[in-house]
Amino acid sequence: QEQLVESGGGLVQAGGSLRLSCAASGRTFYTMGWFRQPPGKEREFVAAISWPGGNTYYSDSVKGRFTISRDNSKNTVYLQMNSLKPEDTAVYYCAAMKYGGSPHYVRQYDYDYWGQGTQVTVSS
Repeated sequence: QEQLVESGGGLVQAGGSLRLSCAASGRTFYTMGWFRQPPGKEREFVAAISWPGGNTYYSDSVKGRFTISRDNSKNTVYLQMNSLKPEDTAVYYCAAMKYGGSPHYVRQYDYDYWGQGTQVTVSS
């Protein structure tokens, strides 16, 4: 059974760092991404990485601060978040596609599988 499980969320002060992990199982996942849903807002694209991992793509709001990577030997995708801001507070979701190689998939319905989400709270 296909499954994505996020971990690594928590409470951090502004300017701090967190690393989210997404452990994937059940099949090979191709393009993988991170989305987030701030309180009271819609879910939005954060970052994506191609298969097997040579190309990445970021939203303008996180470019230069966040880094997405993947370790295919561990079936895990990471999101390193640095210089965190209060506006980064959200539930972060891992997402994966059955097919595709490009990282330029920014719409939720492009993705076939989703994790349960992990809360990230950045205090000012």
